[in-house]
Amino acid sequence: MTTRSLPMKAPAPGLPARVRIHEVGARDGLQNEAETVPTEVKAEFIRRLAVAGLTTIEATSFVHPKWVPQLADAEQLFPLLGDIADVGDVSLPVLVPNERGLDRALALGARSVAVFGSATETFAARNLNRTVDASLAMFAPVVARAKADRVHVRGYLSMCFGDPWEGAVPVAQVVRVAKALMELGCDELSLGDTIGVATPGHVTELLSALNDAGVPTSAVGVHFHDTYGQALSNTLAALQHGVTTVDASAGGLGGCPYARSATGNLATEDLVWMLDGLGIETGVDLDELTATSVWLAGRLGRPSPSRTVRALSPSSSASPKE
Repeated sequence: MTTRSLPMKAPAPGLPARVRIHEVGARDGLQNEAETVPTEVKAEFIRRLAVAGLTTIEATSFVHPKWVPQLADAEQLFPLLGDIADVGDVSLPVLVPNERGLDRALALGARSVAVFGSATETFAARNLNRTVDASLAMFAPVVARAKADRVHVRGYLSMCFGDPWEGAVPVAQVVRVAKALMELGCDELSLGDTIGVATPGHVTELLSALNDAGVPTSAVGVHFHDTYGQALSNTLAALQHGVTTVDASAGGLGGCPYARSATGNLATEDLVWMLDGLGIETGVDLDELTATSVWLAGRLGRPSPSRTVRALSPSSSASPKE
């Protein structure tokens, strides 16, 4: 358990008492690795994340192996995670791009899935090989079937704050697609700053516009990349608006194979350090989580990019650790 006296807790008014961290390192983090991580290492990574107190851990993606070869072992990985339930009430969401992906996930017992759309046409074409509206049409039967089977459905929306090909993305354009995803029946919506260009005022403006369109803050999560060092400030703006679900990646791993300007995700450790200091509960043991990221960095052969991991483990190297 944590024995550190820092960060000192100094709560700020108007913030939620508790935040649920949607951990994406095992999926969004590892899908961007140049070398495929062994299935057994992925399974151990997820187990260690659960021991650290994370209760929502995105496990893998049931996309065609041709498109994301790093996650081609979804059928082999998911059955190895049955013992995760022994360490607490842990949800293991998986991505499904279409009905075939849903079939594969449900056959292995998945009870939480996510579809992933785009707020822009260019990224929809590059990532899903279809238009935004055609993507929504593809998701409709996936969401309907999942909900009929009482499976939780998350809707990811990429390029909410900027697109590397189209530039600035109008807020109204994002709201239209976000609302359409929710109207399909998604239980929650994750707003993706895929290339990390958001700023706090932009975050507040989009969240307010979604509220005006009938999308409640309680159904919204945020997913920030740290390309310009804005992920934590953007997260704080979202918390001030009432958001209580924040996506993050252990060790700051990740990116997007279809948007090369997308660098790593907000590091879970950096997020937990800030939330601990604000007196916001997460249920996460930061020392245990840091040790997990150091362990994984050893297997990836390089140090973690997370500032908090480096600060708490100054003597850590990229050599394997048990």
